[in-house]
Amino acid sequence: MRKYFIYAGAFAALSLVLDLFVHFPLIPSASYLLYRPGDIPLLVLSFKFGPGTALGAAAIVAVLFALITGQGGPWGMLMYFLACGTFIGVAGWIYQKNRTRQGAFLGLVTGLFVMTGVMVLANLVVTPLYLGVSRNVVFGMILPVIMPFNLLKGALNAAVTLLLYKKVSIFLEGTVPVEAVPRKLE
Repeated sequence: MRKYFIYAGAFAALSLVLDLFVHFPLIPSASYLLYRPGDIPLLVLSFKFGPGTALGAAAIVAVLFALITGQGGPWGMLMYFLACGTFIGVAGWIYQKNRTRQGAFLGLVTGLFVMTGVMVLANLVVTPLYLGVSRNVVFGMILPVIMPFNLLKGALNAAVTLLLYKKVSIFLEGTVPVEAVPRKLE
């Protein structure tokens, strides 16, 4: 059990570092929406240790990101957790049911589309409260901005996760807990 907490902490830290230091716009007309690759370590965590572990790590990352950057406050934390949590939760849950390459692909694709749908709804509810704009303004952004951004962001994160997961999984299986390492008698 302790191993899960250690890995969750390490992957949450990696996610936070990626989110803080690697970001760029995906859609030129919406340069305020930045791609951040922090979902990748959390997707790997969800595949390896289950969605519950990854969701806990995602909650920690959401809070720390908002506290460190000052961006978004509670609304930003909520939106981050909804996007990331939906994606990693759905993808991890499906992969846990079918631990094959096809299961990973199906989980990532399903998670991508569910996350996009959740973010459309979340933007319709939260963005007017957060930015003080009308729902009509947000509704007008769904097809040209919100959906493409979430689909592109999710597709990039899914592709990188598919490329990395097996190698990271094999590496993690090769690690030995500290308490299992025999000590030399001197």
